[in-house]
Amino acid sequence: MKTLDDLLGEGVSGRRVLVRADLNVPFDKQNPGVISDDGRARAVLPTLIALRDAGARVIVMSHLGRPKGAPDPKFTLAPVATRLGELLGSPVVFASDTVGPDAAAKAGALEDGEVLLLENLRFNQGETSKDDAVRAAFAGELAKFADFYVDDAFGAVHRKHASVHDVPAILPHYAGGLVIKEVDVLKKVTEHPEQPYVVVLGGSKVSDKLAVIKALLPKVDKLLVGGGMCFTFLKAQGHEVGKSLLEDEMVATCRDLLSEAQGRIVLPVDVVAATEFSADADSVTVPASEIPADRLGLDIGPESVALFAGAIGGAKTVFWNGPMGVFELAPFAAGTRGVAEAITKIDGFSVVGGGDSAAAVRTLGLDETAFGHISTGGGASLEYLEGKTLPGIEALEK
Repeated sequence: MKTLDDLLGEGVSGRRVLVRADLNVPFDKQNPGVISDDGRARAVLPTLIALRDAGARVIVMSHLGRPKGAPDPKFTLAPVATRLGELLGSPVVFASDTVGPDAAAKAGALEDGEVLLLENLRFNQGETSKDDAVRAAFAGELAKFADFYVDDAFGAVHRKHASVHDVPAILPHYAGGLVIKEVDVLKKVTEHPEQPYVVVLGGSKVSDKLAVIKALLPKVDKLLVGGGMCFTFLKAQGHEVGKSLLEDEMVATCRDLLSEAQGRIVLPVDVVAATEFSADADSVTVPASEIPADRLGLDIGPESVALFAGAIGGAKTVFWNGPMGVFELAPFAAGTRGVAEAITKIDGFSVVGGGDSAAAVRTLGLDETAFGHISTGGGASLEYLEGKTLPGIEALEK
């Protein structure tokens, strides 16, 4: 696939470049409009700066959240435009629509080196439509704004959406540096990972991670399972899990996976069990086999952290996706912190698989540079590891 460097080599001064970025940033639940983690915005800065400094007229597009194909003020990108301008050190023009009159006027008025951010792509039904014709029509409207297309939104490349899959079929297209780096890193942990290879999986549901577990199990030396998903595995071992998150329909599958893994799947040996899902709830650390009937597990315990850290310590490659507990609540953050800190100490290559794991690194104040790579795309990373074809990557390769 052609890259941003190829485009810059061709010259972009005075030309309009449409950049698909992933600006789907989280907001503070207590302070609407305040971005709680701007990591995704910072990740696309090198591409935007390179284009701006080369004299391009840069038109940025992104989605935010899951609006229902119509404008919704809860999901406006206006605060993101402000933050992006702060990060770039120069104002970012904001269009109040995506392909409407305001976007058209502001795109047409851009000067060399200026940056415009369009309103949320998902305010238009054409962005996510499963109807190829509807999606292509919306892509055509977006493509009218520019001479070239750059995709630097790795977090969206697993979606067959207009801005990801259909626009590059219309415009000369290039992969941004972030997309290139993400693919290179994932190839490293998928095709030829240096052994021992340890994968750490957390998050809520086994069903969400089943495909990646099946894909990775033949390749890994150890698969460490924490988070809400561990309780379905514990149930499969015959333990009661109280009021903990449980997928009953997945218990038999987990039992089969444990049998197939022959000891390579490692589960928590103790958990922090609370009376309710609250930072103020009464909590106690108990053996994983003795969770009280009236409590739910919200984190792995200290013995589990030590067990997991021991497995991680000897690894040459570590891939981590999913927190070990409800890290957003201080009493249940120690498991995620302990495992993350163990990953930072390995004498090898580590990858944080985006999503909540990347958010946890920043929320807990861990040193981002201590990890080999922090992905910007949780879902995209997992689908790549599953061996799926990613529509956005496929489109860039044509």
